[in-house]
Amino acid sequence: MADFLALHLGLPLTWATLVAIILKILVITVPLLIAMAMMTYMERKVLAAIQLRQGPILVGPFGLLQPFADGLKLMTKETIIPAGANRAVFLVAPMITFILALVAWAVIPFGEGLVLSDINVGVLYLFAISSLGVYGIIMSGWASNSKYAFLGGLRSAAQMVSYEVSIGFVIITVLLCVGSLNLSDIVRAQTHLWFCIPLFPMFVVFFISALAETNRAPFDLPEGESELVGGFHTEYSAMTFALFFLGEYISMLLMSGMTSILFLGGWQPFPFLGFIPGPLNLIIKICLLMFVFIWVRGTLPRYRYDQLMRLGWKVFLPFSLVWVILTSGFLVYFDKLPH
Repeated sequence: MADFLALHLGLPLTWATLVAIILKILVITVPLLIAMAMMTYMERKVLAAIQLRQGPILVGPFGLLQPFADGLKLMTKETIIPAGANRAVFLVAPMITFILALVAWAVIPFGEGLVLSDINVGVLYLFAISSLGVYGIIMSGWASNSKYAFLGGLRSAAQMVSYEVSIGFVIITVLLCVGSLNLSDIVRAQTHLWFCIPLFPMFVVFFISALAETNRAPFDLPEGESELVGGFHTEYSAMTFALFFLGEYISMLLMSGMTSILFLGGWQPFPFLGFIPGPLNLIIKICLLMFVFIWVRGTLPRYRYDQLMRLGWKVFLPFSLVWVILTSGFLVYFDKLPH
């Protein structure tokens, strides 16, 4: 792409390379932000259908412009900073949450060769970025100078650390079957058989852990309205609140993308639907998983905090560890370890 720009625009190769990188970033981020906005519409419509309501119907045809009206409202509202808050940390925290949710998409492959940065340690990169996401929530809870926000931040830290351990073991199980940390290699390894079939228990553990990792119902304890008012973002308003909102939905899309790549074949076609282009296959899988995210929210009640911790440490952790041992033993015994 850089060579094409240098040839047709007359730019030096270094500038052409920079322009090419910026264009690639925009090609990913702009549709991602639009998709995030439409996911809020999708969530309202699905929840409305579950609860026998109509959802958005007035703003635009079928209410499709409702997400953009909400965005305009948040952008035009006043940002209120509590008098006792640490102003710098208070403002930086939502930026960290939003930026980390975006930069993780740099290694997500949308098709054969369609990836911003096809690094060999893409899995480790994603794991590191998702682990850093908790800092924005802790910082916001502490900087708000509010007991409710602080308790929400502490809850989120404990919750995300607990379930990241299980996610790590699930990823190790997949890596044992592939022999590579490159996300494109993981997708190619599922050409004939998606990993959700032989590793179905790990697929379920990963998806449930993704719900907890993104603070989604029934694991939305950091935002428990009944006891914490609004959790870590209680004191936030306008665009600072919107950044947390954006970060949460982009993280949901990211975890759906990771689930699709690790277990559902990524851009590999659905059985009997080989005519669908690769990137569209991945988008359809992400949308299906997002539907399950919303379906779970509209169906299950919130866990108690002791139930949340027990599930993470006493159920998922030993189960995923045992499955790693069984998978590695099977691969060694039948000489199936990738070389």
